[in-house]
Amino acid sequence: MCRQRLVQLKWRAQASFVAALLVVTAVAQADSPAEELLKARFNVDLGTFVVASNLNGSLRGTANTTDQNVNFDKQFGTNADQTRWRAGVLWRITERQHLRFGYFNNDIRRTRPIDQNLEWGDYTFVAGSQVTAEQKFQVYELDYEFACLRRDNYEIAASAGIHYDDLTLTLSGNASLTVDTPTGPVEHTQTFTTKKSSVPLPLPVLGLRGDWAVSDHVYLEASGQVFKLSYQGIDGNWSDLRAGATWMFNYHFGIGIGYDRFATHVDLNKGSFNGRLNVGYQGGLIYVKGGF
Repeated sequence: MCRQRLVQLKWRAQASFVAALLVVTAVAQADSPAEELLKARFNVDLGTFVVASNLNGSLRGTANTTDQNVNFDKQFGTNADQTRWRAGVLWRITERQHLRFGYFNNDIRRTRPIDQNLEWGDYTFVAGSQVTAEQKFQVYELDYEFACLRRDNYEIAASAGIHYDDLTLTLSGNASLTVDTPTGPVEHTQTFTTKKSSVPLPLPVLGLRGDWAVSDHVYLEASGQVFKLSYQGIDGNWSDLRAGATWMFNYHFGIGIGYDRFATHVDLNKGSFNGRLNVGYQGGLIYVKGGF
């Protein structure tokens, strides 16, 4: 009788252990794929960006007193849609403290005939000739985030960091060069010349980001960053607004669509650029998101 009771107790103990193990496993898997993305140590985005860009500005010369604005979009068609890659990584150091890194690249090269003289700094590109405009635009971003409000299915984080824009503009074609001399400006005709203007812009930024696991598989995110700066040859403002929605297929991978609008308006004397510049991009983004 005692032996039978011991066997029954043994089976009950084993059954209780298995039941407890199943309960723990079920609790561990209770988070949906979208909610799990809010807890993943690393979030990785990689997508193709269909971009419509805008670029115009003026470059002041040492001899020319005029300050002619050049609309590169209208003059060379640099606002034509371009497909570019964009990447981002979020590292959750702790639940509330994060580091975020982003990268974007947009290079455009266009050759067009010009129907009137085009002034760019001390150079005047001659009407009726072919001029090539090349734009190389790279954006690097590093932010520290603190999640000031966090729940199982949403998170709101404030951020501060550095947004580094590296823009190089190159104009090539027949041009004349105006040189300032003691007796006054002197114009030198050149058969072909290349004028390269580089604009490095390290800009501090402040921002706010919100993520929301709206359902088991749908993950929404939105962010905004702004800054105004007047310091050491840079005077202007900067903004970046972004929103996206992701469908998580499982606990690690999903596909999303989004929209991003970036704009910089500056008056600067930095690097090889002395003038005004308006540069930006906007467009739709299709991306793959991973959480690990």
